[in-house]
Amino acid sequence: MNTNEVIETNDEYVMNTYGRYNLVIDHAHGCIVYDMEGNEYIDMVAGIAVNSIGHTHQKVAETISKQSKKLIHISNLYYSQEQAVYAKHLVELSPHDKVFFANSGAEANEAAIKLARKYTHKGEIITMKDSFHGRTLATITATGQPKYQKGFEPLPAGFKHVEYNNIDAVKEAITDETAAILVEPIQGESGVRVPDEGYLSDLRKLCDEKGILLIFDEVQTGFGRTGKFFASELSGVVPDITTSAKAIAGGIPMGAMLANKEVANAFTPGTHATTFGGTALACSVADTVLDIFEEEDLVTKSRDNGKYFMEKLEALKENHSCIVEVRGSGLMVGIELDYECGDLVAKAQDKGILINVANGNVVRFVPPLIITKEELDKVVEVIDEILP
Repeated sequence: MNTNEVIETNDEYVMNTYGRYNLVIDHAHGCIVYDMEGNEYIDMVAGIAVNSIGHTHQKVAETISKQSKKLIHISNLYYSQEQAVYAKHLVELSPHDKVFFANSGAEANEAAIKLARKYTHKGEIITMKDSFHGRTLATITATGQPKYQKGFEPLPAGFKHVEYNNIDAVKEAITDETAAILVEPIQGESGVRVPDEGYLSDLRKLCDEKGILLIFDEVQTGFGRTGKFFASELSGVVPDITTSAKAIAGGIPMGAMLANKEVANAFTPGTHATTFGGTALACSVADTVLDIFEEEDLVTKSRDNGKYFMEKLEALKENHSCIVEVRGSGLMVGIELDYECGDLVAKAQDKGILINVANGNVVRFVPPLIITKEELDKVVEVIDEILP
């Protein structure tokens, strides 16, 4: 097939649920992806914050090959060494005691919502406006953006949305039926929104005072993305439950919901389950990813290169008055502009850079954590060229 044939065939047989960019990616390595004509692009999207260790990492490829010849899937009716080993490894890197394995971020958040209700025997979950928690019926309802909910009514009951970064709004929303507060430490989908210092710690204090669980959705912010392994480390706040996915297994579908022991023990056999969660293959790959993080010091690279990148982007303000703000943490970075900037995606692509736009006017960068300063310099050069 050529490029046009791939696009035409896809459009004919695949449901139209994605506004895809006009690009067929044929292969990739590191931070570079290639189209079918051999043109190369620096990938600043990374599968939407998934490919943190880069594309086609040799150790991941070797693990997939080796594990697929030994054991792929047995269901959770049985034990596997791969799941036990990875669970211990992941939990020891987290502020929690136990983990439930799922297949995606939405499923991890579903599990967190169920666990909070099961533990507290209460039904209300407070979430934030402009948040994003997934695409299932429960998680689009938890998501504080009406555009994702339109057309799927009636929505499940029990969710309440308040303004992000506003502790008073949370206080006013709490009732005797409130089970938990679900919040992203940094909002991603709405444009890399970083809360004020003290907001998350104030949420923790409020939850402690009211006997409410605090859930951090770290599906996008986890695994080194913000310059810490979990974004909760930035504020020093320990949530009761943390959800993660995206970068967890180097591109293999996987999610995880972690909790402290007391809360986790509310789940008993039959209360929650998944057929594919925590397969031997996924856990084996995910454990390899943790080894790569340690060997290549990716959390430090995210912090240092993210700071370098943001400083370079900040300097663009001198020549581009359209830049409202450069914000983020680690290699989760956004440039807010004073206009709707969706057209920049194609302009950047024409110059060999893949970007995406969040919330209409924020250019979002979530590249592989292995990206170099030289590659970031090229990205800044292109952004400088395409901004008005």
